[in-house]
Amino acid sequence: MKRGSTLFLKIAVFLIGMPVLAFGIFGVYWLVQHPVNQAYAYILYPILIGIYVSAFPFYIALYKAFRLLSYIDKNRAFSQISVETLKKIKYCAITVGALYVAVMPFVYLLADKDDAPGLIIIGMIPVFASMVIAVFAAVLQRLLQEAINIKLENDLTV
Repeated sequence: MKRGSTLFLKIAVFLIGMPVLAFGIFGVYWLVQHPVNQAYAYILYPILIGIYVSAFPFYIALYKAFRLLSYIDKNRAFSQISVETLKKIKYCAITVGALYVAVMPFVYLLADKDDAPGLIIIGMIPVFASMVIAVFAAVLQRLLQEAINIKLENDLTV
């Protein structure tokens, strides 16, 4: 397969990671300069900790997606290593979703204290997005594993 065929997707993976990195760097700087009101601190700081902790599995998943695209470039898409990469992406997405589910009680408290019920719906977006990615990775993992099994079966019969 031509190397440039996945270049667009590699650039997209890189561009997805840049705003999260910028938010992480500038968000910490802004938070140090403008500390949270003490009335909201017990609610906001656990939310921020959850957001920053979720960045680790997010970047692991982005790295694995980049590696998967490299495997596709090297004609190793139908290999066990690609299946393992999809499995790790699935686990990272589940981890991100679980972290945001753990943060949801604090989002509820903040929405109740600030009288902003729409905040709960906004807080659920990362949970649903990560679960969609996890299900998609699981489906691709299963399909790829079945394709590898069919390929091995055909190689043995020939």
